[in-house]
Amino acid sequence: MNGPQDLGGRAGFGPVVSEPDEPLWHAGWEPRALALTIATAALGHWTLDEVRHAREKLPPAFYLSARYYDIWLTALEALLIRHGELTPDELAAGHARQPGLRPDRHLPAERVAATLARGGPTERPARAPARFALGDRVRTRNLQPETHTRLPGYAREKQGVIVAVHGAHVFADSHAHGLGENPQWLYGIRFEPEDLWGEPGGAQVHIDAWEPYLEPA
Repeated sequence: MNGPQDLGGRAGFGPVVSEPDEPLWHAGWEPRALALTIATAALGHWTLDEVRHAREKLPPAFYLSARYYDIWLTALEALLIRHGELTPDELAAGHARQPGLRPDRHLPAERVAATLARGGPTERPARAPARFALGDRVRTRNLQPETHTRLPGYAREKQGVIVAVHGAHVFADSHAHGLGENPQWLYGIRFEPEDLWGEPGGAQVHIDAWEPYLEPA
């Protein structure tokens, strides 16, 4: 969706300021926010793609002024309410008033490290031959969905070259809305600066894009 999370290529927001020797945490509550996110994911109500969509749906004024883990926590509250694990009254009171829906689903502390190390692989068997190959010149589609997409705004309706074929992967655009994994071929695309910004000079840009985002140039 065209939300506050998609700032690539937009003017008026200033440079990205790096923080040398950035600390792991900027406030004492942040590791607890991360722990809550991991613990509630074990309930199995939502996918990573649904989590991303919950964050990008936050009001732009809040999203652009909030700290990183403020965004995480606010989206997590919305997910817990949506899936019936939390009510607005419980959130306001600061404690539970009824048992959780899935008390059998939990992640013991001793399994956290192994679970995080395992990650969540998204590659799946392909259901059809790849439409594109290395070296093909493609154009991204001009998609403007109100739903989740991983195609950034600055790279829509632009020409680039296939430089990698990653196999078939879970299609985030479907997965974020409970429509199944719908595996699609995933490609690495290289864009020249003049193809994105209209002027030569600067660095090439590489993105990964699923096949439904692409058409032959």
